[in-house]
Amino acid sequence: MKFSIIVISVLLFVSCKEMAKSDGFVKEELIINPMIRTIENTQLAGGALLRMDSLASKYITPRPVDVWLPENYSEDKKYAVLYMHDGQNLFDSTTTWNQQEWKVDEWGLKLMEEDVVKDFIVVGIHNIPEIRWQDLFPEKAINYLSEADKKAIISEAKSRDFSLKFKGDNYLKFLVEELKPLIDSQFSVYTNQENTVVSGSSMGGLMSMYALCEYPSVFGGAACLSTHWEGAEPKENNPIAQAILDYMEANLPDPESHRIYFDYGTETLDAYYPKFTPEINRILKARGYTSDNSANLEFKGADHSENSWNKRLDIPLTFLLKK
Repeated sequence: MKFSIIVISVLLFVSCKEMAKSDGFVKEELIINPMIRTIENTQLAGGALLRMDSLASKYITPRPVDVWLPENYSEDKKYAVLYMHDGQNLFDSTTTWNQQEWKVDEWGLKLMEEDVVKDFIVVGIHNIPEIRWQDLFPEKAINYLSEADKKAIISEAKSRDFSLKFKGDNYLKFLVEELKPLIDSQFSVYTNQENTVVSGSSMGGLMSMYALCEYPSVFGGAACLSTHWEGAEPKENNPIAQAILDYMEANLPDPESHRIYFDYGTETLDAYYPKFTPEINRILKARGYTSDNSANLEFKGADHSENSWNKRLDIPLTFLLKK
């Protein structure tokens, strides 16, 4: 049965005692019908914000997942689905660490009301700050490093007591194998590639590109804002950045059936990104992408923050979900 907005929660319980656990992950059985509750008193422009507080997974550390439904959400119609990373930063600045938000609900409502984009819902996967980098790094890019560079990076990480336990592939398995089937079953949504898109910023931009490359049959488009091409700490002649670009060039999917959007500012952390523009543009052209199905836009004066992303969010939303 599809989720009805009238229903505040769907009761479920699969006893944790019946699940074999290791490292906090559910290994044998998923919670198929997690409790979904409405977030009361949240500061929204409109619609409803629902939450699954600690969604069990056999792949990654459990974390909250939010679902935003537009005003007048109805099971009598179907909606496209936008999956977004860093879900706790999308809708309500009064609850974020820096009192900033993406304003996804404001832009979503405006663009839908103006009949610019398809009707859509948003699924926001919360990050866990301590392991965000490990979760969102495009894991297979490591295979594009030389052995010498791999050894140097491992040595530097050890000297800093920094974990290189990558989870990017498992993060995507969680999204595709666990979360998407749940969303498809609980909400009135299209399940096909054309109506399933993904977006994020910084490391979330990298992960959105990675999702499109790794699961081209699942995702039809990706919007990557202020993509952190450096991959880690910015530096000159960064082998990690080159490995990420090499991965993308080898794995971008068919431009006839996919769309990809990049952008960047010029201030704070974004100041490191303009130098990658020529190579990104070259890769897009080499892979057959054109201005019809790709973008790589500069926003002069924009910095690396939600307040910058929310000023231009209408552009990637329209790019991904235009009618």
